[in-house]
Amino acid sequence: MLKTCISTPGIERAADMKLIDCPLNGPRNASEFHCAGPVRSVSDAIRDGDIAWSDHLFFEDNNAGPVLEWWFHTPSSYWFIVERDTRTDAIVKTYAPEDRPDLTGRPQQARP
Repeated sequence: MLKTCISTPGIERAADMKLIDCPLNGPRNASEFHCAGPVRSVSDAIRDGDIAWSDHLFFEDNNAGPVLEWWFHTPSSYWFIVERDTRTDAIVKTYAPEDRPDLTGRPQQARP
């Protein structure tokens, strides 16, 4: 978190700027990102049935503590995974999807 001082004539206050370390673009202002929800396996609507499908669409665990979430960097249209502690809203780590094939099912690719 970056601390800055905003000054208005006669008023000074500290403001926090939350930075998110994007695996593609590096540290960027949090206003450039959108959270798309937890990383979880996709339910098969036909195999699992209507109740399981509706649970998948409309219910979340809402756990307190570390969670893995999909995040989207709007200016670059880049999707990545964030490990975030929901108790403190602190971002623990960010991952490119190819760095976590155990979560995404994507094969790991060699980087130049």
